[in-house]
Amino acid sequence: MNSLPTQASTEAAAQENTGSAASTHPHMPPYETIALVLQGGGALGAYQAGVFQGLHEAGIEPGYLSGISIGALNTAIIAGNPPEARVARLKEFWETICQPNFGLSMNPFVEQSLFNLNDPMRQTISAWHAGSALLNGQKGFFQPRFPPAPQNMPGDPRSASYYDTSALKDTLERLCDFDRINAQTQHVSVGAVNVRNGNLVYFDNFKIQLRAEHFMASGALPPAFAAVEIDGEYYWDGGLVSNTPLTEILDSRPLRDTLVFQVDLWSARGSVPSNMSEVSDRIKDIRYSSRTRMVTDQLRWSQYLRHMLQHILDDLPEEARASNPYFPIAQDLACSKRYNVIHLIYRNQAYEKHYKDFEFGLATMRGHWDSGLRDIRHTLDNPDRLAMPENASGFVTHDIHREDLEQLMDIARNKLPPGAS
Repeated sequence: MNSLPTQASTEAAAQENTGSAASTHPHMPPYETIALVLQGGGALGAYQAGVFQGLHEAGIEPGYLSGISIGALNTAIIAGNPPEARVARLKEFWETICQPNFGLSMNPFVEQSLFNLNDPMRQTISAWHAGSALLNGQKGFFQPRFPPAPQNMPGDPRSASYYDTSALKDTLERLCDFDRINAQTQHVSVGAVNVRNGNLVYFDNFKIQLRAEHFMASGALPPAFAAVEIDGEYYWDGGLVSNTPLTEILDSRPLRDTLVFQVDLWSARGSVPSNMSEVSDRIKDIRYSSRTRMVTDQLRWSQYLRHMLQHILDDLPEEARASNPYFPIAQDLACSKRYNVIHLIYRNQAYEKHYKDFEFGLATMRGHWDSGLRDIRHTLDNPDRLAMPENASGFVTHDIHREDLEQLMDIARNKLPPGAS
Protein backbone atom coordinates (compact mmCIF):
# COMPACT_ATOMS: atom_id res chain seq x y z
CA MET A 1 0.00 0.00 0.00
CA ASN A 2 1.21 3.56 -0.67
CA SER A 3 2.63 5.70 2.11
CA LEU A 4 -0.29 7.36 3.90
CA PRO A 5 -0.72 10.50 5.99
CA THR A 6 -0.44 10.11 9.75
CA GLN A 7 -2.79 11.55 12.37
CA ALA A 8 -1.66 12.83 15.76
CA SER A 9 -2.26 10.92 18.97
CA THR A 10 -5.64 10.59 20.65
CA GLU A 11 -4.61 13.00 23.36
CA ALA A 12 -3.62 15.69 20.85
CA ALA A 13 -6.82 14.98 18.91
CA ALA A 14 -8.86 15.84 21.99
CA GLN A 15 -7.08 19.07 22.90
CA GLU A 16 -9.24 21.56 24.76
CA ASN A 17 -12.01 18.92 24.95
CA THR A 18 -13.34 19.90 21.54
CA GLY A 19 -12.77 16.76 19.54
CA SER A 20 -10.12 18.61 17.53
CA ALA A 21 -7.49 16.65 15.65
CA ALA A 22 -4.65 18.85 14.50
CA SER A 23 -1.99 16.75 12.81
CA THR A 24 1.76 17.26 12.84
CA HIS A 25 2.26 15.08 9.76
CA PRO A 26 3.28 17.14 6.71
CA HIS A 27 0.81 15.37 4.39
CA MET A 28 -2.32 15.75 6.54
CA PRO A 29 -4.10 19.09 6.16
CA PRO A 30 -4.57 20.94 9.46
CA TYR A 31 -8.14 19.85 10.17
CA GLU A 32 -9.43 20.91 13.55
CA THR A 33 -11.66 17.84 13.77
CA ILE A 34 -11.39 14.37 12.26
CA ALA A 35 -14.61 12.43 12.74
CA LEU A 36 -15.73 8.84 12.21
CA VAL A 37 -19.48 8.50 11.61
CA LEU A 38 -20.98 5.00 11.76
CA GLN A 39 -24.43 4.11 10.44
CA GLY A 40 -26.68 1.35 11.80
CA GLY A 41 -27.03 -1.97 9.98
CA GLY A 42 -26.76 -4.99 12.27
CA ALA A 43 -24.48 -7.74 11.01
CA LEU A 44 -23.24 -5.47 8.21
CA GLY A 45 -21.41 -3.45 10.87
CA ALA A 46 -18.28 -5.59 10.44
CA TYR A 47 -17.67 -3.44 7.34
CA GLN A 48 -17.16 -0.49 9.68
CA ALA A 49 -14.63 -2.48 11.71
CA GLY A 50 -12.64 -3.07 8.52
CA VAL A 51 -12.72 0.65 7.71
CA PHE A 52 -11.46 1.46 11.19
CA GLN A 53 -8.63 -1.06 10.84
CA GLY A 54 -7.54 0.72 7.66
CA LEU A 55 -7.62 4.11 9.38
CA HIS A 56 -5.61 2.68 12.27
CA GLU A 57 -3.04 1.23 9.87
CA ALA A 58 -2.73 4.66 8.24
CA GLY A 59 -2.24 6.35 11.61
CA ILE A 60 -5.42 8.42 11.21
CA GLU A 61 -6.90 8.92 14.67
CA PRO A 62 -10.48 10.29 14.80
CA GLY A 63 -11.05 12.83 17.53
CA TYR A 64 -14.85 12.57 17.23
CA LEU A 65 -16.78 9.30 17.08
CA SER A 66 -20.53 9.14 16.47
CA GLY A 67 -22.71 6.14 15.76
CA ILE A 68 -26.21 4.73 15.71
CA SER A 69 -27.28 1.14 16.39
CA ILE A 70 -24.46 -1.27 15.46
CA GLY A 71 -22.42 1.86 14.71
CA ALA A 72 -22.87 2.85 18.35
CA LEU A 73 -21.62 -0.56 19.52
CA ASN A 74 -18.54 -0.28 17.29
CA THR A 75 -18.06 3.24 18.68
CA ALA A 76 -18.10 1.89 22.24
CA ILE A 77 -15.43 -0.70 21.43
CA ILE A 78 -13.18 1.86 19.71
CA ALA A 79 -13.53 4.63 22.28
CA GLY A 80 -13.41 2.24 25.21
CA ASN A 81 -9.92 0.91 24.49
CA PRO A 82 -6.41 2.34 24.05
CA PRO A 83 -5.38 2.88 20.40
CA GLU A 84 -3.09 -0.15 20.24
CA ALA A 85 -5.87 -2.51 21.44
CA ARG A 86 -8.84 -1.29 19.40
CA VAL A 87 -8.58 -3.53 16.33
CA ALA A 88 -8.03 -6.62 18.50
CA ARG A 89 -11.02 -5.71 20.67
CA LEU A 90 -13.19 -5.17 17.61
CA LYS A 91 -12.22 -8.63 16.35
CA GLU A 92 -13.01 -10.14 19.75
CA PHE A 93 -16.40 -8.43 19.78
CA TRP A 94 -17.34 -9.59 16.29
CA GLU A 95 -16.01 -13.11 16.73
CA THR A 96 -18.08 -13.33 19.92
CA ILE A 97 -21.42 -12.13 18.56
CA CYS A 98 -21.00 -14.21 15.38
CA GLN A 99 -21.45 -17.42 17.35
CA PRO A 100 -24.84 -18.98 18.14
CA ASN A 101 -26.18 -19.05 21.68
CA PHE A 102 -27.08 -22.73 21.58
CA GLY A 103 -26.12 -25.85 19.66
CA LEU A 104 -23.01 -26.69 17.71
CA SER A 105 -21.47 -24.15 15.37
CA MET A 106 -19.83 -25.11 12.10
CA ASN A 107 -16.06 -25.53 12.16
CA PRO A 108 -14.70 -22.11 11.08
CA PHE A 109 -12.22 -23.61 8.61
CA VAL A 110 -14.88 -25.82 7.02
CA GLU A 111 -17.36 -22.95 6.87
CA GLN A 112 -14.86 -20.62 5.24
CA SER A 113 -13.86 -23.28 2.71
CA LEU A 114 -17.48 -23.93 1.74
CA PHE A 115 -18.26 -20.20 1.72
CA ASN A 116 -15.49 -19.61 -0.80
CA LEU A 117 -16.89 -22.11 -3.32
CA ASN A 118 -19.61 -20.09 -5.06
CA ASP A 119 -22.63 -17.84 -4.54
CA PRO A 120 -25.22 -20.65 -4.18
CA MET A 121 -23.16 -22.10 -1.31
CA ARG A 122 -22.83 -18.64 0.24
CA GLN A 123 -26.61 -18.22 0.06
CA THR A 124 -27.15 -21.58 1.74
CA ILE A 125 -24.73 -20.83 4.58
CA SER A 126 -26.13 -17.31 5.00
CA ALA A 127 -29.71 -18.56 5.20
CA TRP A 128 -28.67 -21.13 7.78
CA HIS A 129 -27.01 -18.49 9.98
CA ALA A 130 -29.94 -16.08 9.63
CA GLY A 131 -32.34 -18.83 10.71
CA SER A 132 -30.08 -19.65 13.64
CA ALA A 133 -30.10 -16.00 14.72
CA LEU A 134 -33.91 -15.94 14.66
CA LEU A 135 -34.27 -19.19 16.62
CA ASN A 136 -31.30 -19.08 18.98
CA GLY A 137 -29.94 -15.54 19.05
CA GLN A 138 -26.24 -14.66 19.10
CA LYS A 139 -23.68 -15.23 21.83
CA GLY A 140 -23.00 -12.22 23.99
CA PHE A 141 -25.69 -10.23 22.17
CA PHE A 142 -29.29 -11.45 22.32
CA GLN A 143 -31.39 -14.55 22.93
CA PRO A 144 -35.10 -15.38 22.56
CA ARG A 145 -37.15 -14.05 25.44
CA PHE A 146 -38.69 -16.72 27.66
CA PRO A 147 -41.43 -16.51 28.60
CA PRO A 148 -42.43 -14.43 25.56
CA ALA A 149 -43.63 -10.89 26.04
CA PRO A 150 -47.44 -10.57 26.31
CA GLN A 151 -49.25 -9.64 23.10
CA ASN A 152 -52.12 -7.68 24.64
CA MET A 153 -51.93 -7.78 28.42
CA PRO A 154 -50.01 -5.03 30.27
CA GLY A 155 -46.36 -5.80 30.94
CA ASP A 156 -42.95 -4.23 31.55
CA PRO A 157 -41.57 -1.98 28.75
CA ARG A 158 -38.12 -3.43 29.46
CA SER A 159 -39.31 -6.87 28.33
CA ALA A 160 -41.68 -5.90 25.49
CA SER A 161 -39.64 -7.55 22.73
CA TYR A 162 -38.90 -10.87 21.07
CA TYR A 163 -35.31 -11.02 22.36
CA ASP A 164 -33.44 -10.33 25.58
CA THR A 165 -30.25 -8.24 25.21
CA SER A 166 -28.97 -8.45 28.78
CA ALA A 167 -25.95 -10.41 27.51
CA LEU A 168 -24.92 -7.38 25.45
CA LYS A 169 -24.47 -5.33 28.61
CA ASP A 170 -22.04 -7.93 29.95
CA THR A 171 -20.18 -7.99 26.61
CA LEU A 172 -19.78 -4.22 26.47
CA GLU A 173 -18.67 -3.96 30.08
CA ARG A 174 -16.13 -6.73 29.49
CA LEU A 175 -14.67 -5.23 26.31
CA CYS A 176 -14.99 -1.48 27.03
CA ASP A 177 -13.44 0.79 29.63
CA PHE A 178 -16.19 3.33 30.27
CA ASP A 179 -13.86 5.44 32.42
CA ARG A 180 -11.75 5.89 29.28
CA ILE A 181 -14.83 6.87 27.25
CA ASN A 182 -15.86 9.42 29.88
CA ALA A 183 -12.32 10.81 30.23
CA GLN A 184 -13.07 12.80 27.03
CA THR A 185 -9.86 11.88 25.23
CA GLN A 186 -12.23 11.50 22.27
CA HIS A 187 -15.59 13.13 21.67
CA VAL A 188 -18.25 10.38 21.60
CA SER A 189 -21.96 10.67 20.81
CA VAL A 190 -24.56 8.02 19.98
CA GLY A 191 -28.14 8.51 18.79
CA ALA A 192 -31.35 7.03 20.22
CA VAL A 193 -35.07 7.80 20.08
CA ASN A 194 -37.07 8.79 23.14
CA VAL A 195 -40.02 6.38 23.00
CA ARG A 196 -42.36 8.73 24.85
CA ASN A 197 -41.95 11.84 22.67
CA GLY A 198 -40.41 10.37 19.50
CA ASN A 199 -37.45 12.77 19.50
CA LEU A 200 -33.97 11.78 18.37
CA VAL A 201 -31.42 12.50 21.09
CA TYR A 202 -27.65 12.13 21.23
CA PHE A 203 -25.93 10.82 24.32
CA ASP A 204 -22.69 12.81 24.42
CA ASN A 205 -19.71 12.14 26.69
CA PHE A 206 -19.05 15.89 26.87
CA LYS A 207 -22.48 16.36 28.46
CA ILE A 208 -23.17 13.20 30.48
CA GLN A 209 -21.41 10.12 31.83
CA LEU A 210 -21.95 7.33 29.28
CA ARG A 211 -22.70 3.77 30.39
CA ALA A 212 -23.32 0.53 28.53
CA GLU A 213 -27.05 1.32 28.59
CA HIS A 214 -26.59 4.40 26.39
CA PHE A 215 -24.98 2.35 23.63
CA MET A 216 -27.54 -0.44 24.04
CA ALA A 217 -30.36 2.10 23.74
CA SER A 218 -28.94 3.30 20.42
CA GLY A 219 -29.24 -0.29 19.12
CA ALA A 220 -32.58 -1.24 20.67
CA LEU A 221 -34.47 -1.82 17.41
CA PRO A 222 -38.11 -2.85 18.07
CA PRO A 223 -39.86 -5.22 18.10
CA ALA A 224 -36.78 -7.46 18.25
CA PHE A 225 -35.19 -5.55 21.14
CA ALA A 226 -36.89 -3.81 24.05
CA ALA A 227 -36.58 -0.16 24.97
CA VAL A 228 -33.73 0.65 27.36
CA GLU A 229 -34.52 2.69 30.45
CA ILE A 230 -32.16 5.57 31.22
CA ASP A 231 -32.93 8.01 34.03
CA GLY A 232 -36.65 7.26 33.92
CA GLU A 233 -37.03 7.56 30.13
CA TYR A 234 -37.16 4.74 27.58
CA TYR A 235 -35.17 4.73 24.35
CA TRP A 236 -35.22 2.78 21.08
CA ASP A 237 -32.81 2.52 18.16
CA GLY A 238 -31.90 5.92 16.70
CA GLY A 239 -32.36 4.50 13.20
CA LEU A 240 -36.13 4.79 13.64
CA VAL A 241 -35.71 8.53 13.01
CA SER A 242 -32.33 8.86 11.31
CA ASN A 243 -29.82 6.09 10.77
CA THR A 244 -26.89 8.39 10.02
CA PRO A 245 -25.46 10.86 12.59
CA LEU A 246 -23.70 13.01 9.98
CA THR A 247 -25.75 16.12 10.75
CA GLU A 248 -24.85 15.84 14.44
CA ILE A 249 -21.17 16.12 13.50
CA LEU A 250 -21.41 18.89 10.91
CA ASP A 251 -23.79 21.05 12.94
CA SER A 252 -21.82 20.80 16.18
CA ARG A 253 -20.63 24.09 17.65
CA PRO A 254 -18.20 25.72 17.40
CA LEU A 255 -17.89 25.10 13.67
CA ARG A 256 -14.48 23.69 12.75
CA ASP A 257 -12.48 22.64 9.71
CA THR A 258 -13.60 19.03 9.60
CA LEU A 259 -12.68 15.79 7.85
CA VAL A 260 -15.43 13.16 8.15
CA PHE A 261 -15.21 9.47 7.36
CA GLN A 262 -18.88 8.57 6.86
CA VAL A 263 -19.29 4.77 6.89
CA ASP A 264 -22.70 3.64 5.61
CA LEU A 265 -24.07 0.10 5.53
CA TRP A 266 -27.07 0.66 3.25
CA SER A 267 -26.95 1.95 -0.28
CA ALA A 268 -29.79 4.20 -1.41
CA ARG A 269 -29.03 3.22 -5.02
CA GLY A 270 -30.03 -0.20 -6.27
CA SER A 271 -31.84 -2.28 -8.86
CA VAL A 272 -35.61 -2.54 -9.21
CA PRO A 273 -36.61 -5.79 -7.44
CA SER A 274 -38.09 -8.63 -9.46
CA ASN A 275 -39.26 -10.93 -6.64
CA MET A 276 -40.54 -10.62 -3.09
CA SER A 277 -37.20 -11.40 -1.47
CA GLU A 278 -35.60 -8.59 -3.45
CA VAL A 279 -38.51 -6.30 -2.49
CA SER A 280 -37.81 -6.89 1.21
CA ASP A 281 -34.11 -6.28 0.67
CA ARG A 282 -34.67 -3.07 -1.29
CA ILE A 283 -37.10 -1.72 1.32
CA LYS A 284 -34.40 -2.01 3.99
CA ASP A 285 -31.80 -0.35 1.79
CA ILE A 286 -34.03 2.65 1.14
CA ARG A 287 -35.39 2.92 4.69
CA TYR A 288 -32.07 2.74 6.51
CA SER A 289 -29.81 4.54 4.03
CA SER A 290 -31.21 7.75 5.59
CA ARG A 291 -30.83 9.59 2.27
CA THR A 292 -27.16 10.32 3.02
CA ARG A 293 -26.52 11.97 -0.34
CA MET A 294 -29.51 14.28 0.10
CA VAL A 295 -28.26 15.23 3.57
CA THR A 296 -24.78 16.03 2.27
CA ASP A 297 -26.24 18.05 -0.62
CA GLN A 298 -28.26 20.11 1.86
CA LEU A 299 -25.24 20.61 4.10
CA ARG A 300 -23.14 21.63 1.10
CA TRP A 301 -25.72 24.27 0.14
CA SER A 302 -25.93 25.55 3.74
CA GLN A 303 -22.15 25.82 3.89
CA TYR A 304 -22.11 27.67 0.56
CA LEU A 305 -24.54 30.24 1.96
CA ARG A 306 -22.42 30.61 5.11
CA HIS A 307 -19.32 31.18 3.00
CA MET A 308 -21.04 33.78 0.82
CA LEU A 309 -22.32 35.60 3.89
CA GLN A 310 -18.83 35.63 5.37
CA HIS A 311 -17.40 37.18 2.18
CA ILE A 312 -20.07 39.89 2.28
CA LEU A 313 -19.40 40.65 5.95
CA ASP A 314 -15.65 40.81 5.37
CA ASP A 315 -16.21 43.57 2.80
CA LEU A 316 -18.24 45.75 5.19
CA PRO A 317 -16.43 48.83 6.48
CA GLU A 318 -15.73 48.90 10.22
CA GLU A 319 -18.19 51.72 10.90
CA ALA A 320 -21.01 49.76 9.24
CA ARG A 321 -20.25 46.75 11.42
CA ALA A 322 -20.34 48.84 14.58
CA SER A 323 -23.59 50.64 13.76
CA ASN A 324 -25.62 47.77 12.29
CA PRO A 325 -27.49 45.81 15.02
CA TYR A 326 -27.85 42.82 12.68
CA PHE A 327 -24.12 42.39 12.17
CA PRO A 328 -23.52 40.19 15.25
CA ILE A 329 -26.42 37.96 14.24
CA ALA A 330 -25.13 37.67 10.67
CA GLN A 331 -21.63 36.95 11.94
CA ASP A 332 -22.98 34.06 14.01
CA LEU A 333 -24.57 32.62 10.87
CA ALA A 334 -21.54 33.16 8.64
CA CYS A 335 -18.70 30.67 8.42
CA SER A 336 -15.40 30.26 6.61
CA LYS A 337 -14.75 26.73 7.87
CA ARG A 338 -14.25 23.86 5.44
CA TYR A 339 -15.64 20.33 5.36
CA ASN A 340 -14.49 17.19 3.58
CA VAL A 341 -16.87 14.21 3.81
CA ILE A 342 -15.45 10.89 2.63
CA HIS A 343 -18.20 8.34 2.03
CA LEU A 344 -17.54 4.65 2.38
CA ILE A 345 -20.70 2.76 1.49
CA TYR A 346 -21.04 -1.00 1.75
CA ARG A 347 -22.07 -2.54 -1.57
CA ASN A 348 -24.46 -5.49 -1.59
CA GLN A 349 -23.10 -8.82 -2.71
CA ALA A 350 -24.99 -10.98 -5.20
CA TYR A 351 -25.59 -13.75 -2.66
CA GLU A 352 -27.05 -11.46 0.05
CA LYS A 353 -30.78 -11.46 0.76
CA HIS A 354 -33.20 -9.50 2.91
CA TYR A 355 -31.81 -11.09 6.09
CA LYS A 356 -28.29 -9.72 5.56
CA ASP A 357 -28.57 -7.47 8.64
CA PHE A 358 -29.15 -10.40 11.00
CA GLU A 359 -26.94 -12.96 9.30
CA PHE A 360 -24.07 -13.26 11.78
CA GLY A 361 -22.01 -16.05 10.21
CA LEU A 362 -18.26 -15.87 10.79
CA ALA A 363 -17.41 -16.23 7.10
CA THR A 364 -19.86 -13.48 6.12
CA MET A 365 -18.55 -11.25 8.90
CA ARG A 366 -14.99 -11.66 7.63
CA GLY A 367 -16.17 -10.82 4.12
CA HIS A 368 -17.77 -7.59 5.34
CA TRP A 369 -14.67 -6.71 7.35
CA ASP A 370 -12.35 -7.32 4.38
CA SER A 371 -14.61 -5.24 2.14
CA GLY A 372 -14.36 -2.26 4.49
CA LEU A 373 -10.59 -2.64 4.74
CA ARG A 374 -10.22 -2.73 0.94
CA ASP A 375 -12.43 0.32 0.48
CA ILE A 376 -10.58 2.50 2.97
CA ARG A 377 -7.19 1.43 1.59
CA HIS A 378 -8.37 2.28 -1.91
CA THR A 379 -9.66 5.64 -0.67
CA LEU A 380 -6.39 6.54 1.06
CA ASP A 381 -4.30 5.45 -1.92
CA ASN A 382 -4.98 8.95 -3.26
CA PRO A 383 -3.96 11.49 -0.58
CA ASP A 384 -5.66 14.25 -2.60
CA ARG A 385 -8.98 12.96 -1.28
CA LEU A 386 -7.94 14.24 2.15
CA ALA A 387 -7.24 17.77 0.92
CA MET A 388 -9.16 20.70 2.34
CA PRO A 389 -11.73 22.03 -0.16
CA GLU A 390 -10.84 25.19 -2.02
CA ASN A 391 -14.20 25.67 -3.77
CA ALA A 392 -16.80 28.37 -3.13
CA SER A 393 -18.82 26.30 -0.67
CA GLY A 394 -15.86 25.01 1.33
CA PHE A 395 -17.49 21.58 1.16
CA VAL A 396 -16.51 18.48 -0.81
CA THR A 397 -17.48 14.82 -0.78
CA HIS A 398 -15.67 11.73 -2.04
CA ASP A 399 -17.05 8.27 -2.76
CA ILE A 400 -14.62 5.84 -4.37
CA HIS A 401 -17.39 3.65 -5.78
CA ARG A 402 -19.06 6.58 -7.51
CA GLU A 403 -15.70 7.93 -8.68
CA ASP A 404 -14.73 4.53 -10.10
CA LEU A 405 -18.08 4.31 -11.90
CA GLU A 406 -17.64 7.78 -13.37
CA GLN A 407 -14.15 6.83 -14.59
CA LEU A 408 -15.54 3.73 -16.29
CA MET A 409 -18.26 5.81 -17.94
CA ASP A 410 -15.66 8.31 -19.16
CA ILE A 411 -13.58 5.49 -20.60
CA ALA A 412 -16.62 4.05 -22.33
CA ARG A 413 -17.56 7.43 -23.80
CA ASN A 414 -14.03 8.00 -25.06
CA LYS A 415 -14.14 4.66 -26.90
CA LEU A 416 -17.34 5.53 -28.72
CA PRO A 417 -16.97 6.43 -32.41
CA PRO A 418 -17.40 10.11 -33.38
CA GLY A 419 -21.06 11.16 -33.41
CA ALA A 420 -22.18 8.29 -31.17
CA SER A 421 -24.09 9.09 -27.97
